Amino acid sequence: MKNHFFLLLTIVSTFSFGSYAQKSTVATADKKYENYIYVDAIKTYEKVASKGYKSVDMFQKLGNACYFNAELEKAAKWYGELFAMTSDLDSEYFFRYAQSLKSIGEIVKANEMLEKFHQKSTNDSRGKLFENDKNYLEKIKANSGRYTVMDAGINSKYSDYGSSFFNNKLVFSSARDTGSLGQVKHKWNNQYFTNLYTAELGEDMKTGTIEKFSKTINSKFHESTPVFTKDGKTMYFTRNNYLDGKKGKDGKKITLIKIYKASFENDNWGKVTALPFDSDQYSTAHPALSPDEKTLYFASDMSGTIGQSDLYKVKIKEDGSFGIPENLGKNINTEGKDTFPFISDENELYFASDGRPGLGGLDIFVSKINPDGTFGEVKNVGDGVNSPKDDFAYLIDTKSRKGFFTSNREGGNGYDDIYAFLETKKLKCEQELNGTITDLASKQPLAEAKISLYDSDFKLINTFVSDINGKYTFAVECGKTYNVRCEKQDYTTKEEKITIEYANGKTNLNFELEKIKCQVAVGDDLGKCFEIKMIHFDLNKSDIRLDAALDLEKILDVMNHFPAMKLDIRSYTDSRGTAKYNENLSDKRAKSTISWLTKNGVDPSRLTGKGYGESQLVNKCSDGVDCTEEEHQLNRRSEFIITAL
Repeated sequence: MKNHFFLLLTIVSTFSFGSYAQKSTVATADKKYENYIYVDAIKTYEKVASKGYKSVDMFQKLGNACYFNAELEKAAKWYGELFAMTSDLDSEYFFRYAQSLKSIGEIVKANEMLEKFHQKSTNDSRGKLFENDKNYLEKIKANSGRYTVMDAGINSKYSDYGSSFFNNKLVFSSARDTGSLGQVKHKWNNQYFTNLYTAELGEDMKTGTIEKFSKTINSKFHESTPVFTKDGKTMYFTRNNYLDGKKGKDGKKITLIKIYKASFENDNWGKVTALPFDSDQYSTAHPALSPDEKTLYFASDMSGTIGQSDLYKVKIKEDGSFGIPENLGKNINTEGKDTFPFISDENELYFASDGRPGLGGLDIFVSKINPDGTFGEVKNVGDGVNSPKDDFAYLIDTKSRKGFFTSNREGGNGYDDIYAFLETKKLKCEQELNGTITDLASKQPLAEAKISLYDSDFKLINTFVSDINGKYTFAVECGKTYNVRCEKQDYTTKEEKITIEYANGKTNLNFELEKIKCQVAVGDDLGKCFEIKMIHFDLNKSDIRLDAALDLEKILDVMNHFPAMKLDIRSYTDSRGTAKYNENLSDKRAKSTISWLTKNGVDPSRLTGKGYGESQLVNKCSDGVDCTEEEHQLNRRSEFIITAL
């Protein structure tokens, strides 16, 4: 994107000395740089540099001028010279150098610069996003291969960008030379100011005849990025701060850009007005409408902006007035450039950003707008549409899955070019989670085993019953963590946690189930059958000990496996203390055991219990018999007798 939006200039000045002529030439270039005449500034700086002159300040400005003018290969070269002289630089230079390196394919070095950028600016979201997602290239790869991309057939050798659908036409911005004597060039990039044009659209979205858009909309300054209401009666568009022959300027005497509204009446566009939240002191640009046309999205660097430009939304009221603009927040915006919003009729926000991990320059991202107005995960739309250069102004017809976007990638006709695309597959990285259920001992497949899929918070997503070959399968999302539970009658339940790789494909998770070793019957001691130790208690206490809780977990698992099972819990003490005291203590222990099980999900109707005190000792340790503490411990116990199945 060749400076269709806002730039934050961070300039760290140092002084270097050379010949008077060189310093004089550099001073001339500095003036051009400070007045945003980047094309001329670059030529002058490069001329001085070719003669061997080196300066931290000059390389900063030369790198910046190339970077701001989207000449990222040149920017990589001059930032390289800058970093060869010093690394004692503002953190923003590490970020710009990283972005520039990506444009020439030096990804490893770019990631090193991003790592250093994060170390220098730990609170900057751009660094955090990189640090938290270092496998971002794998995710982009998984999202790629979904587009067929071709030249839109409307490009000139100048800048062509930003398009919108209108009455079976494509309306777009262009700086093409029409031979008009009134055309003026922008000193920033030596390009003509852009006007709006239309191209006929065939049924297959092929572009046809190109014409200039309305004379009442086009001016001698920039017009770009229009959006139209469905009835074709209202348009919003971007223009330099120019209305009714008057040019507005900010405090630095710079003409910024605003969003304007126009109405279609009597077969012509008129009533051009600036929106009420526009200002001479900041820019607003690139309007986009929600599907219900009740919300306008746009980009701005107004007060409250997080980065160099942020995305905002504002309510359009029934009477045509506007609410107060709202920043879309840190889930969308970064400290970089977030711009060119587009809202599909599937309520998805597409936008361009250089603040998120991407392939280089501006990349196009998408986020689902939830019913409550919040935003879902932000995803890079992948290679094909995105490239190492600037990619932006995404537009899609969701019915045909055809659309347009803008890029300054290699192989284009001009400064920026509009590309047509066909989306062959929607953006959703999915995998197949599959496996086989077998008997641990025999290794034979187990049919009719129940497999339950839970998310990371143990919320049930789906269930499956294994087929005759013990097979199961689930559709899962890439990068997500799941809990998978496998259960079958007469077998011990197993559960596994698994994180799915962020790539399309298949993940295998097999289960080997162990058969329950004994068949229980009414009257059996559940503890003995399943090798569950007795539930022990400390002397004169009825609290559940830690080791007792671990054993009760086993009881709980068996009861969950046999939902019709009922238990009678019988608690006993040793002989120390009076018989009455021991009977009360054992009864408390039985009730404590029942309470623990019911708190952990067992229906109270399945449990009965009673304390038997010292009436059924398991050894010789009756009153008057000298016994060790370990021998007395064996009498302090609970048993679990099956009363129903």
